[in-house]
Amino acid sequence: MSIDWWTLGLQTVNALVLIWILARFLFRPVSRILTERQEAAHAELDAAQAARAEAEAAREAAKAETASLAATRSDALARAQAEAAEERDRLITDARAEAATLRDSAGHELARERDRQRHALSQEAGELAADIAARLMARLPETTRVAGFTEGLAEAVAGLPEATRARIGSEGPVILRAVRPLEPAESAELSAALARVLGTAPALTVETDPALIAGLELETPHAIVRNHLRADLDRIRAELTHD
Repeated sequence: MSIDWWTLGLQTVNALVLIWILARFLFRPVSRILTERQEAAHAELDAAQAARAEAEAAREAAKAETASLAATRSDALARAQAEAAEERDRLITDARAEAATLRDSAGHELARERDRQRHALSQEAGELAADIAARLMARLPETTRVAGFTEGLAEAVAGLPEATRARIGSEGPVILRAVRPLEPAESAELSAALARVLGTAPALTVETDPALIAGLELETPHAIVRNHLRADLDRIRAELTHD
């Protein structure tokens, strides 16, 4: 078998020319188009990924904003509840304090009213006792309204401080009050009793005071000595009022 080298060479040249033509006018444009499309696809993919990432970021931001709003709402609700509880406690405390104040005020007012009533009752009791004593003494002989009180008056004078006793009769008048005018014998008995405790009988200015009910009262510029029923009743009434 013989080979036609000229034919083979021409076919080879034709094949090379065809390959060059295809490479120049077909493969390069197609390759460029494919490259452009691949780049466009990559760009679109990158854009899609960027949009997806942006959407994810937006969603996370929305979730964070929602969580922040929920936390803010929860904090505001907690503060409102705490403030409401504090206000309630304050109102309860104020109400209790006001109630205690009113209760104490009412208690004090009640105590004062009881004291006033007790004082009034004591005054009435004292006046009633004085009236009863005066009525009883009025039924007794007149001598009993003075007799028996002389020695008591002398003993009370003897109980005064020595300096006070020494000034009786020497400085100012000595007034003797009695429920009635004294009989001469009663005046003599009284002078003798005072002379016994004072060393000398002072000059007496006798005054009548029926309010004494029964007994005697000696008044000097420095001391008053009472030995009469009115003073006893006043003392008892004062003790009752004080208690």
